[in-house]
Amino acid sequence: MEFSFTTIALFLSSVLVLLLTKVILKVLPFGRRGLPLPPGTMGWPYVGETFQLYSQNPNVFFLSKQVRFGPIFKTHILGCPCVMISSPEAARFILVTKSHLFRPTYPDSKERMLGKQAIFFHQGEYHTQLRKLVLRALLPDALRNQVSDIEPIAIDCLRSMEGRVVNTFQEMKTFSFNVALLSIFGKDEVKYREDLNRCYYVLEKGYNSMPINLPGTLFRKSMAARKKIAGIVEKIILERRQMKLDHNDLLGSFMANATGLTDEQITDNVIGVIFAARDTTASVMTWIVKYLAENPSVLKAVTEEQEAVMKSKEGGGDKEKVMLTWADTKNMPLTSRVIQETLRVASVLSFIFREAVEDVEYEGFLIPKGWKVLPLFRIIHHSPENFPEPEKFDPSRFEVAPKPNTYLPFGNGVHSCPGNELAKLEILVLLHHLTTKYRWSLMGSQNGIQYSPFALPQNGLPIKLSLNMIDNFHQNGTTTRG
Repeated sequence: MEFSFTTIALFLSSVLVLLLTKVILKVLPFGRRGLPLPPGTMGWPYVGETFQLYSQNPNVFFLSKQVRFGPIFKTHILGCPCVMISSPEAARFILVTKSHLFRPTYPDSKERMLGKQAIFFHQGEYHTQLRKLVLRALLPDALRNQVSDIEPIAIDCLRSMEGRVVNTFQEMKTFSFNVALLSIFGKDEVKYREDLNRCYYVLEKGYNSMPINLPGTLFRKSMAARKKIAGIVEKIILERRQMKLDHNDLLGSFMANATGLTDEQITDNVIGVIFAARDTTASVMTWIVKYLAENPSVLKAVTEEQEAVMKSKEGGGDKEKVMLTWADTKNMPLTSRVIQETLRVASVLSFIFREAVEDVEYEGFLIPKGWKVLPLFRIIHHSPENFPEPEKFDPSRFEVAPKPNTYLPFGNGVHSCPGNELAKLEILVLLHHLTTKYRWSLMGSQNGIQYSPFALPQNGLPIKLSLNMIDNFHQNGTTTRG
């Protein structure tokens, strides 16, 4: 049967009309229950306003919407209709008060890459079970024994950076990745570190890609890398079962007989923990290096605090052999405030995704079932009402606890990040050795910010790291001394 050009054109037009009708029905100004949808714009069909968000500083996108439409507005990103909120009260409503009405979720591409059985995407009994298993391996009682294992990783990381210009973010990614593997696999991670790192490097490139599974696309390449990572995890699981040994790491917690988790569920959650532990922590450490360099008085105070910790241990023998303890990391209050302030100012996690599991009314607006809901943490962290002079880096502001629901670097409620204690621990260990043993110089222009998708100093913050030798320090007045 032959088709004329006119017939084909009519067919394609009909398909287009159907698609547009579907979109229009989603964005009508009034939804179910007779309530209006939040104000806002939805952009183009399917792609929505994705490119406006990710092609520039996302905070410009958020602020322009907030100024135009108020603290709650609608948009459309990564193929999903969304409602964005930017007030502490709304964040509590979504994350705590009515958290059962908002399912943790991500765009489809990220869900498929992490694995749909990962902890991020679930509520109820399954989520509660997974959270207990993760916390069993990442709460302070478990972490206090990991300090001696994390410290050599930090020392090796800094030594590898000595005497050359490095991309701080990339170096910190390697450090946080190795710490994550240690927490997940224990000593087993050494055998598979290089293969896992190589595959994960490909996987992460597609996290915010459109879910187009065609040859050559980022999504296709990332899914292939994910399959390889899953194969490595399954191999480690098989080896452990054959050896019949108990392990106190996160994988051991997942594999315990009482959990009843399938290998697929274990693998999805292992990949999810790597995702949660790597880039965000590395981004925070990169910003800390920058903020310390730009605030000499803060750096001096942190260095003095860390030198006091070091001197308190000198009576134990050779300095290189006197290792940090859990108690030492609890004796670093100023350094801890520097971490808190960095998490606020940088707001590496600008927002998170939730999805309404039913129609929800909030402040007279309808949030339709199935729509994504995004609490905008960075807007909350940078509100002058919550933090005076919000753009100023001032760790002393955390000498007093912030107002409720205004400081959310790890989220809030039952879905808050269970790995926050591990993140703070590895940062403290790294900063101890960075400030007591090294000095560093910022290289090139340091004014720009890039988004990939986390906020980062331009070009990943190039620095040159050198051993802290007093006579070398006096030769270079522009050097930041740790």
